[in-house]
Amino acid sequence: MTPKATETTLEIDLNALRHNYQFIKSKLQANTKVLAVVKANGYGSDGVVVAKELAKIGCDYFAVAYASEGIQLREASIKTPILVLHPLPVNFEGIIAQNLEPSIYSLKMLRDFIDFSERKKRKGYPIHLKLNTGLNRLGFIASEIAAIGKILSETDCVKVRSLFSHLAASEDPNERIFTEGQIEQFHDISEEINTLLGYQPIRHTLNTSGILNYPEAQYDMVRCGIGLYGFGNDARFNNDLIPVLSLKTVISQIHHLKIGETVGYNRMGHAKAPLKTATLPIGHADGLPRALGQGNMSVNISEKSCPIIGNVCMDMIMVDITDVDCKEGDEVIIFDKKHTAEELAEQMNSISYELLTGLSSRITRVISYS
Repeated sequence: MTPKATETTLEIDLNALRHNYQFIKSKLQANTKVLAVVKANGYGSDGVVVAKELAKIGCDYFAVAYASEGIQLREASIKTPILVLHPLPVNFEGIIAQNLEPSIYSLKMLRDFIDFSERKKRKGYPIHLKLNTGLNRLGFIASEIAAIGKILSETDCVKVRSLFSHLAASEDPNERIFTEGQIEQFHDISEEINTLLGYQPIRHTLNTSGILNYPEAQYDMVRCGIGLYGFGNDARFNNDLIPVLSLKTVISQIHHLKIGETVGYNRMGHAKAPLKTATLPIGHADGLPRALGQGNMSVNISEKSCPIIGNVCMDMIMVDITDVDCKEGDEVIIFDKKHTAEELAEQMNSISYELLTGLSSRITRVISYS
């Protein structure tokens, strides 16, 4: 059991992580591989801690956004294959030195990486081809398939480890026709590339919502990000998942304000009646946007909802505790399993992804097994 917070802490519940991984696995065929997305420091948690825990239970692949994230995992002695989703030519040296596997998403990138690999005298170095089926962010389009085949036929320094694409709206039932079109296009393009290559790489196109809504398209592997951390982008699935992260802090000081007194910068918090406030050591430098100030966000103290008074400061917020029985040093819940990050993100007019990945590295991380 994790002790109560004595400072601002982010608890990482590894039992919840394991539960979510097993839930995702239960939706897959026996031979389908799982690629865990641990980019952005494990969605704001601790990428190394998360990857090590998932490696223990047999996760097949990891994915990061940038080469620096993959290098950090390798330096932590993580041996599992790592896909770098958005490499740049400047990263090639580190990628090969650390045995990372780049996503190749353009003809220029393909030629550049082959040239680099040949200079390094590599044979069969694993690469992944990203296919653009409608997200229109990164990836090859269908008309480039012949050029891909020609380039690859002229070298043996690389070998295609996987073909993959990314669904644009797999969580949205109103976009089912579009999503099914993406899946069909991915199938057709990947089949054509398989023919050109003369072998069949791993294929994957499903993200968390895709796994839950389009299980027929799981191919050889699926990619799971937000689902591992406890959110299924749908109330139906949220009930089967457990939020991994809990953000807690403490009351630093309590103030008693008279009618007419103000709170914080720009005097934006006003005492229209006698007001009791608590100052908490967390602010926008920790990942709570200023937009959450002036009552747009509440924290939980002694099981009561306490709205922010005035502006969010860089390192502090002040909350209304007029009707709350509490004292300095008491624990405060920003979000946890009961009061979830998804609910808080809705108060921000945002999504859980943005809230979690915006959490500052200066927040103390605490491992729990609750």
